[in-house]
Amino acid sequence: MGTLISLYEVNIFNKLMQKKLTQPATTPSSVNYHFTRQCNYKCGFCFHTAKTSFVLPIEEAKRGLKLLKQSGMEKINFSGGEPFIHKSGEFLGKLVQYCKEDLQLPSVSIVSNGSMVREKWFKKYGEYLDILAISCDSFDEDTNQTIGRAQGTKSHLDNLSKVREWCREYKVAFKINSVINTFNVEEDMRDRITELNPVRWKVFQCLLIDGENAGEDSLREAERFVISEEQFQEFLERHSSISCLVPESNQKMRDSYLILDEYMRFLDCRQGRKDPSKSILDVGVQEAIQFSGFDEKMFLKRGGKYVWSKADMRLEW
Repeated sequence: MGTLISLYEVNIFNKLMQKKLTQPATTPSSVNYHFTRQCNYKCGFCFHTAKTSFVLPIEEAKRGLKLLKQSGMEKINFSGGEPFIHKSGEFLGKLVQYCKEDLQLPSVSIVSNGSMVREKWFKKYGEYLDILAISCDSFDEDTNQTIGRAQGTKSHLDNLSKVREWCREYKVAFKINSVINTFNVEEDMRDRITELNPVRWKVFQCLLIDGENAGEDSLREAERFVISEEQFQEFLERHSSISCLVPESNQKMRDSYLILDEYMRFLDCRQGRKDPSKSILDVGVQEAIQFSGFDEKMFLKRGGKYVWSKADMRLEW
């Protein structure tokens, strides 16, 4: 009887998998590729921590990016960890150039903490980059130190201003990402954001991910950074006059992003952890994406698709 039940369960599982794989294909129009987990900062709430030092060989990374383009990718966002840390930004630069020049993607973007960005990188690769987002959670240096968004005594805000000017000079759209947490939730950032004038200001609610910044096996303990939904809404209301503000609640973050890890596996965050698919390099994009937890309707609802090519932004440089 035990064997019969086991076979029955296997048949049910196979039918469910077949149904899953025959559903309408999801188009990976916008993909976030976290190709490295290494970082020179130690942000207390980080939810993609340095659990490995693995980075794909560049030709394998290019093969995966080509597969994504063939499946409908229009925008790639390179992230980490800190994406400029591997080979001093050369690995990143070559991927940015490949995506724009060879794959002809409409939008190529990067999220960085800004500390390792150099002007020589812009001179070599700036023409291939549409958007550079710099993470900045506070305009108070002490708060940044408390959060962990700092390296020694170096000024995070000086780096931010420097990168802002390089973006203007080398014609790269400038964006700011901020994670709202217990240490900055009362801050008023309106004047500084207005002064920096980013094309978008993404404002995230601090998110817990088991195994990353919460739980027994995590490298961070982010519970002390968590704010309530009410606190997050109060922060948004205080900054509602900022036209470029784009709010991201925890629910939106969990299921409206396509996240690829360093092995090119999609990560399903719906259950409060990161459950990986098989790598697109092994099974292809369409099979792997079925296990990503991605909600395409939520992606569109949160404004995930926008004018993301700098050629279409009509910015005054």
